[in-house]
Amino acid sequence: MAEPQLAPEIFDRAIVAIALTAGPEHRLAYRNEAFEELFGPRSPGVPVGELFAGPEQEGFARTLDLVLADGTARQVTTPRTLDGAGEAGHRHCVYSCSPVSSRYGPGVLIAAIDTTAQVHSTQDAERLSVERLHAVERYEALMTAVSQLVWVARPDGSMTELVPGWERLTGHPWRDTMDETWLELVHPRDREGLVEQWMRASAGEPSKFEYTYRLRFASGTYRHITARIVPVVRDGELVEWIGATADVEDRWRTRQRERLLAATVAVTGSARPEDAFAAVAELVVPDLTDACTVFLLSTRQSTGRPDQTIGTRIASAARSGLPPLPPLREQTFRLGPAALRAVLERTPVLLTFPPGEVPPGVVPEESARWLAEAHATSLTLLPLVIDGTTAVLAAAATCQDGPPPGPGDIELLRDVLQRTQSTLGQTLELQRTRQVALVLQRALLTDPPTVPGTGITARYQPGNRAAEVGGDWYDAFLLPGGPLALTIGDVSGHDLTAATTMGQLRAMLRSLAYNLTPDQTPADVLAALDRAADGLGVGTFATAVHLHLTRTGPGWRVAWSNAGHPPPLLLPATGEPRFLAAAEADVPLCVAPAERRRTHHADIAPGDTLLLYTDGLVEVPGEDLDTGLDRLLAAARRARAGSLDDLCDHLLAQVPDTRDDIALLAFRALPHSQ
Repeated sequence: MAEPQLAPEIFDRAIVAIALTAGPEHRLAYRNEAFEELFGPRSPGVPVGELFAGPEQEGFARTLDLVLADGTARQVTTPRTLDGAGEAGHRHCVYSCSPVSSRYGPGVLIAAIDTTAQVHSTQDAERLSVERLHAVERYEALMTAVSQLVWVARPDGSMTELVPGWERLTGHPWRDTMDETWLELVHPRDREGLVEQWMRASAGEPSKFEYTYRLRFASGTYRHITARIVPVVRDGELVEWIGATADVEDRWRTRQRERLLAATVAVTGSARPEDAFAAVAELVVPDLTDACTVFLLSTRQSTGRPDQTIGTRIASAARSGLPPLPPLREQTFRLGPAALRAVLERTPVLLTFPPGEVPPGVVPEESARWLAEAHATSLTLLPLVIDGTTAVLAAAATCQDGPPPGPGDIELLRDVLQRTQSTLGQTLELQRTRQVALVLQRALLTDPPTVPGTGITARYQPGNRAAEVGGDWYDAFLLPGGPLALTIGDVSGHDLTAATTMGQLRAMLRSLAYNLTPDQTPADVLAALDRAADGLGVGTFATAVHLHLTRTGPGWRVAWSNAGHPPPLLLPATGEPRFLAAAEADVPLCVAPAERRRTHHADIAPGDTLLLYTDGLVEVPGEDLDTGLDRLLAAARRARAGSLDDLCDHLLAQVPDTRDDIALLAFRALPHSQ
């Protein structure tokens, strides 16, 4: 193959001074305008040693001999003094010498830059013109390119190294063509982008471009490579590309680590563990892995043995182009040997396998089926230690034709996950607190009694604010003598204290209602509750509706008292629904215990439905309460013909904002046939 030939004319308009020598005598073969401006007119064909004779230039010819002899570029960064070219006094420059081959034969490329201003005055250097600064930048870029791997690619695809280094850099022998075999060294995810960039730069008027991609080294690992490529156009025709290639793996990894670790602060701000871990999974996809699934770990209470550790899938993310992820359904599995080893040893475990053949016990069956469909080839198990306990296991998958992650990739994944441990620890602690409150609340909300001739259905739906649990409650029980008591209430606050206070108020109201004389009314019950809560110091701002229902022939007579709560809704079997609202509303509980309370009455015919609810069913932040009440009225009107269960489910489904807890209690007077 013919030696590569550098076309020196590409430097005609360069600001940096460029000269080209030929042969062992270093005869001047080419110089650009900037060179003559700096050094004055120099005749071609004359040995450079003669053109730059003098004590200040001693050793210059020897440097050229060394460059040509061993093919190694050399830079002289100590300013050299030379006679002025058209100016009084002396001028100074620094230069580099690089071996090249041109149409004049083997020779040396000399690049020089005037540093007179820097030598004379630092202050003058700071005031250099933008053009001079650009000259310095171009000079530095030229020196950098010469010190890197430099190559030429012709339009026909043939390639030649100008500054050798490919095999030393990658461990692979130099290949003189960019064919499919060469592209096999490029990471599968980067091949299309690299070819697309090249084609785009070649289309129309050729343009320079820069592209960073991953290249497989002889060791089998991938490293990030940056290629800067410039077209050479002669007489309007592309004749070749000149490129400089450098290994930027360390720089890329440092920047990627900084970006990902900084982003973890923002993505883990959610109070719900599911949302927080979903954000972390999406953060590492697709930059570090094709798919990521997060499992929350727990140990079976009956054994407490580590080998009985259970994983619950709470979050997952996958890059585009892969099958849809299976839905999250509280999917659990007992950890197999590989996953258990990662948890117990608190160290990442990398599993590689044929496409889609995931080892059993590593992930749940549903996840394993997805990995098979996605043609997964590797799985990295990364444990996350929170508050001294391995609380989370992340599984990062490589799918389709992607290679398994290298040690650097795994370490970066681990760094990102570990950086989230503090924030996620707080999230999990909030979740545990909420679970305690929910257990307490559900324990207090007992099932309604069975009353012949009636249907009674209750619902409690926690809000989706993971850190909060409300003080909503309902109750239904039979009073001495036969009346049915119904209560709905809401204690202010969204925490464990609110849930505890709710339990106290509910128990006190139940006791007071059960022990009152038959002639005492719902208003008397709420008044007694108000006084007791105030006297015992357990009260806090709360609302409630308390009702007594008594049979009256085929129907029922309802007496109720409302302490600042949303009004009950009466749904007649026929006719228009209406709210049971009083002209004058009584104040909430624990506000004015001495204030008089009122009892109101209404009739309930067979087939009619009475609905009690808390404000979460009708209140939406930023929306007027009347809008929520109207929405409830319309939804109840549409669903009143169905069963009580269907009615309650329908009403809960219509709520546009489920951040608040909702308690719902429905009573229906059944016709005699039922």
